[in-house]
Amino acid sequence: MMNRVVLVGRLTKDPDLRYTPNGVPVATFTLAVNRPFSSQSGEREADFINCVVWRKPAENVANFLKKGSLAGVDGRIQTRHYEGQDGKRVYVTEVQAESVQFLEPRNASGGGGRSDNDQFGTPPREPQGSSYGGGNQNQRPNQNNNRQGGYTRVDEDPFAGNGQIDISDDDLPF
Repeated sequence: MMNRVVLVGRLTKDPDLRYTPNGVPVATFTLAVNRPFSSQSGEREADFINCVVWRKPAENVANFLKKGSLAGVDGRIQTRHYEGQDGKRVYVTEVQAESVQFLEPRNASGGGGRSDNDQFGTPPREPQGSSYGGGNQNQRPNQNNNRQGGYTRVDEDPFAGNGQIDISDDDLPF
């Protein structure tokens, strides 16, 4: 048996973060996913799909996505039912998200995701000068500390300063 859903769309409103009685975070949001065709009148239509994500990813979704954010969701379809206030049984179909990708930078015009297609488990990279994750990034490291094990650190700009990059002949593939 297979139950797999992959969606890309925009959030219709800010995610709703709640906590179970046991303190487990759960976020719900609705994703507007464009249909691949137009209606007879030539208008584009969309499906509005309810999504649920649990635990730490739920907190990340609530913190970094907002209305209009472009997101990718990988998960499975789940149905459930409950008894409504009028006594009738209400059926709900929703996507249980196992992975949520933030598909655009937070400062993009469409919304507030993260850049580099980061998955929800990795914290976003903050602009230089912020103190996210500790350490002061405003200070330039010593040239001696810039290289570790023969490799240049990824978070440093190799062209900063004199505009030249230090590459040894051993680093060249030819």
